[in-house]
Amino acid sequence: MAKQPRILAGQTAAITGGARGIGRATAEALLGVGMRVAIGDVDAALAEKTATELGQRAIALPLDVTDRESFSNFLDAAEQQLGPLDVLVNNAGIMPIGRFIDEDDLTARRMVDINLHGVIIGMKLALERMLARDRGHIVNIASQAGKYGAPGGATYSATKHAVIGLTEAVRGELRLMDAHIDLSYVMPFVVNTELGSGTANAFGMTTLEPGDVAGAIVDALQFGTVEVWVPKSAKYTFRVGALLPRRLSEGMARVMKADRVLAGADMAARRDYHLRAAQSEPGLPAAPEQHQLTQNADL
Repeated sequence: MAKQPRILAGQTAAITGGARGIGRATAEALLGVGMRVAIGDVDAALAEKTATELGQRAIALPLDVTDRESFSNFLDAAEQQLGPLDVLVNNAGIMPIGRFIDEDDLTARRMVDINLHGVIIGMKLALERMLARDRGHIVNIASQAGKYGAPGGATYSATKHAVIGLTEAVRGELRLMDAHIDLSYVMPFVVNTELGSGTANAFGMTTLEPGDVAGAIVDALQFGTVEVWVPKSAKYTFRVGALLPRRLSEGMARVMKADRVLAGADMAARRDYHLRAAQSEPGLPAAPEQHQLTQNADL
């Protein structure tokens, strides 16, 4: 008999980086199935605007995912206003790209702080609440770059690979604890957001819309899916590649131009995003304007 989807209506979700892109689309999708949603974002004004546009069951709260006190205050306020936390979506992340040898240390640190440490902090704080009630679901947004390792996005790939490993390890610990808490990680291909702007195309792969990822997140919550590929077909491509000798799998990637998705990005088109990402962690000074924005357009 087919597995019946869980009823999500009436539950409370908190989304990091929820003011735009995948985060906003996820908030809209969760509201669409009857959930209450707290939108957390370092851009508090945009979060407020997004929550207002999405309706009465959405609230906006300031959040710096790299700061434990800020994250704790975010979840406290979400629970005070909406009720006990049922779902945390760790969505906040940045993707400055360029050659690894040209990457400045502040940019690398910012990616690790937001993309990885932010997820670690969020999981710990959410689990404190969920374990006490022995229920809940945490969804971590990773990337297919975390499975393959994308040239032009080495540190980004490293952070997303770490998120996948982190999720699997904590899931194993929860199983040993006999805790009834679900963990999922979501691995999209390039998404049509500001973060994905200017990236190159790969043969046979279509740029996703934020709603595609949001729909996959809703499915994961309803069915308890752990490993979520977006699109689903990417899972089978990965499995086929894993069976091939490295020389053949890398050759297939070159033929598909999958190795050029980040490495062949239009850096001029990404300039505004890179400059905003350089200011995305209030606790760090802005990274110097990355020289790869102009020097490495032909990466």
